[in-house]
Amino acid sequence: MKHIPRKRFGQNFLTDVSVLNEIIRTIDPQPNDSMVEIGPGLAAMTRLLLKGVSFLHVVELDRDLVTRLQKEFDPAKLQVHAGDALKFDFSKIPVAEGQKLRVVGNLPYNISSPLLFHLAEIAPLVQDQHFMLQKEVVERMVAEPGSKAFGRLSVMLQWRYHMQLMFIVPPTAFDPPPKVDSAIVRMIPKTAPLACDIKHLQTTVTKAFSQRRKVIKNCVAGMFTEAQLLQAGIDPTLRPEAVGLEQYVALANLLKSS
Repeated sequence: MKHIPRKRFGQNFLTDVSVLNEIIRTIDPQPNDSMVEIGPGLAAMTRLLLKGVSFLHVVELDRDLVTRLQKEFDPAKLQVHAGDALKFDFSKIPVAEGQKLRVVGNLPYNISSPLLFHLAEIAPLVQDQHFMLQKEVVERMVAEPGSKAFGRLSVMLQWRYHMQLMFIVPPTAFDPPPKVDSAIVRMIPKTAPLACDIKHLQTTVTKAFSQRRKVIKNCVAGMFTEAQLLQAGIDPTLRPEAVGLEQYVALANLLKSS
């Protein structure tokens, strides 16, 4: 029975075989990997991953798809976790001693940012992440200071990960085709992120990018003085997208100390 993609779950199923094969080459699954796939859908990527890994965990919200997956795959090879990835505790997935978790998936675009922040909480337990996301989102993730795409998402994720846009995927690779281009991103957690309290960094960055058209001294007025901006190595007349990660971390540390 054909599964009808559900808009409320953000379902766009990847069907292009050449794109699927390119993603698998990028991930390079190995037999002993501890791997979890988010949103396996109709299992196009799942089947290819299982040619590389000995065992795979998948997290799927759609109950109809959960049933299909459980019927199709041997539980000795695939464990299906039925539920919302935004609420799923990825730290509970067992990994072999000395190993870290590998996370992959074609992420629903409507929850991509909150899901990335949810996963960032377990970054020390993760070896790498490979995701299909809306191209515009990936461009924001990897943007350099000075770019119009550089913003809150850029700072928060670049503080935690090394990231690389691997390649672009056109809408025609999906059923149904989305209205935008997609991209594959590789995310490798940093072993030693810049010393910083994440909550203070979040507060600082949210305030800084709340009024992008203003210069940063006006954006953070009431939270930081001009003297504190200078202390953090920031020209107060710059726009927030022109300020680098290191400077935002310095500001966050000033906020904590005050």
